[in-house]
Amino acid sequence: MADLGINAGDKVLFVWVQPSSPTALKELIESLGAFVGADGKVSVENMDWLLDSSYAASTYDWVLSCLLSDSSSVHSTEILAEMARILKPGGKLVLEEPVTGHESQSVRTVEKLTSALKLSGLTSVAEMSKGELSPEALSSLRSATGYQGNTLSRVRLSASKPNFEVGSVSQLKLSFGKKKVEKPALDPKAAQMWTLSAFDINDDDVDLVDSDALLDDEDLKKPDPASLRAPCGDGAAKKKKACKNCSCGLAEELAQDTGEDQKKTTKPKSSCGSCYLGDAFRCAKCPYAGMPAFKPGEKIVLANETTDI
Repeated sequence: MADLGINAGDKVLFVWVQPSSPTALKELIESLGAFVGADGKVSVENMDWLLDSSYAASTYDWVLSCLLSDSSSVHSTEILAEMARILKPGGKLVLEEPVTGHESQSVRTVEKLTSALKLSGLTSVAEMSKGELSPEALSSLRSATGYQGNTLSRVRLSASKPNFEVGSVSQLKLSFGKKKVEKPALDPKAAQMWTLSAFDINDDDVDLVDSDALLDDEDLKKPDPASLRAPCGDGAAKKKKACKNCSCGLAEELAQDTGEDQKKTTKPKSSCGSCYLGDAFRCAKCPYAGMPAFKPGEKIVLANETTDI
């Protein structure tokens, strides 16, 4: 047991199964008691009674299961969960179990056993040793499970309980405030270069430019309107034609010359298309009712007279 790392003052629960030699069990318990000393505690429990023992949660530093060579058993999911419950945070479980090299309903593989330990809430699952089953252990296993295969071996695994209790909560420090964006520091020389104070106006070293001196006599002359017009339709062989989006005034000039600026008169248009044929083809509300037929497109003037009946 010295290779397990049990220290003085630790609380150990040893789980055994039948059949086990009473002498071997007694010697192992006395050996564990010598390791933990007077400040420690060693408890012994049969696996068949473990679920009914009602141990307090987080009680033991170690749980050792089926470490006697003359006995072996398959740990159920409920047993593994109960062992994880009574372990202290950071406590360790060391167990031995027969495994097979292929899938079986009664005996698990090493991978399946490792997965069962992790699903029970344990971590850091590691294989410590692997060997053959003793004839006594093989006989008790076959009588308990009915397994008759020849690919059995005995494996010792260790697993640890996380350093926190199940259901523990911890406050997370989250900051949702706006982060202050630090502005880059300006070079004092660069800032002074683009700054003009009242004292710099009278300074002879500062060259100031008069804004009136930037314009000459040519810039102050009023431009000729003809020079501002776009060259639309220039040339003797070309006919003046305004652009589609004319902005120089040529479109208005051409429209005034040709009379296109006058409003176009719309020809009367019939809604049914049969008004010009006569009353036989007109509807009851036709404004041309009672008038003779006329040619399509001919302008018809209606008398502005009403008849009182």
